[in-house]
Amino acid sequence: MFVDHVKVYVKGGDGGDGMVAFRREKYVPNGGPAGGDGGKGADVVFIVEEGLRTLMDFRYKRIFKAERGTHGMSSNKHGSKAQDLVIKVPPGTVVKDADTGETIADLVEHGQTAVIARGGRGGRGNSRFATPANPAPELSEKGEPGKERNVVLELKVLADAGLVGFPSVGKSTLLSVISSAKPKIAEYHFTTIVPNLGMVQTEDNRSFVVADLPGLIEGAHEGVGLGHQFLRHIERTRVIIHVVDMSGMEGRDPYEDYVTINEELRQYNLRLTERPQLIVANKMDMPDSEENLAEFRKKLPEDARIFPISALSRQGLSNLLFAVADLLEVTPEFPLIDESDEESDSTVLYKHESDREGFEITRDPDGAYVLSGYAIERLFKMTDFSREDSIRRFARQMRGMGIDDALRERGAEHGDTVRLLEFEFEFID
Repeated sequence: MFVDHVKVYVKGGDGGDGMVAFRREKYVPNGGPAGGDGGKGADVVFIVEEGLRTLMDFRYKRIFKAERGTHGMSSNKHGSKAQDLVIKVPPGTVVKDADTGETIADLVEHGQTAVIARGGRGGRGNSRFATPANPAPELSEKGEPGKERNVVLELKVLADAGLVGFPSVGKSTLLSVISSAKPKIAEYHFTTIVPNLGMVQTEDNRSFVVADLPGLIEGAHEGVGLGHQFLRHIERTRVIIHVVDMSGMEGRDPYEDYVTINEELRQYNLRLTERPQLIVANKMDMPDSEENLAEFRKKLPEDARIFPISALSRQGLSNLLFAVADLLEVTPEFPLIDESDEESDSTVLYKHESDREGFEITRDPDGAYVLSGYAIERLFKMTDFSREDSIRRFARQMRGMGIDDALRERGAEHGDTVRLLEFEFEFID
């Protein structure tokens, strides 16, 4: 089974907890704090494995959680970092955030890696909090929670040229005669239900990869027919080979077919119109093909490149393959991510980090004030509420973030309930 679109959940490992401990040795009074830091949690890392061709493995496992770091120990021993969780994906995988639609990684080369969910840092032990005013703190941090997110994996096959056209125009037959690929061929629509790849070698020893994509029909960009599931695979191709049935055996007009398919490509992604296109007039061995081709030429611009062929009898294939190879030599790759987006990365990153430092205050129906936001929730999860020193530190940090003042502005009074995640406490003014 060919799988090219899945949604999975990934979570980086939590950091290990820091420890509260003190140095105790014979003849060493007041040895001081000796609690070690926790180890860093594991990252979730995707790596490209050349031998994979589908996202099939993700149909059966869709939750990936990395291990947490080891907790800190006494005698200032730090916990060890957890081993990264490495997940193999096929070449051509695009990873997107399911909630924002942001492209996280575009993985195309064997061995290429991308960190999808970072592990949390380890919590600090009490040795880190010693000061001249408080040389023996009973204070430590819990490990930072690992990043968690839902991601969408899209496989966009790596091909230099893509065959597009209506069902039963001869795309699979053409691929089978110009390469060693063995696609399924039959006399009914949508015989091809998955993209097929074939390596083509010309007589002058130039080679390129061609993808045979399932047939498109009108409305494909909106989800009609099978082709809409595989339109994404045409995005990586540098040259489009538009196969048109010149025989008219299906009762369709070749020119209308040509216009309809180009409109579907344009509606799906406007940038597909930038790719050079070769028109293949197939089935020229049929009775009415010559007359239909003459009419077809009249309706196209004079510079349109049309190659009359018969995939079945293998006529005219050499000229077509030479033209594709020549075009590939002068056609650059088309990036999936707009370069203008990359230029604004720093601005986007700055705004993103700024939002993470904020907090939000809302009200529940019972009148309680509810705190939310990445920064305050992270702080809460890293606080050890079993120790009085940690609770006091948490209160100071909240005050430093401006939460106390913000609650007063919202009308909070002494004794009002404030909620943070599953925790409730009273507002004391």
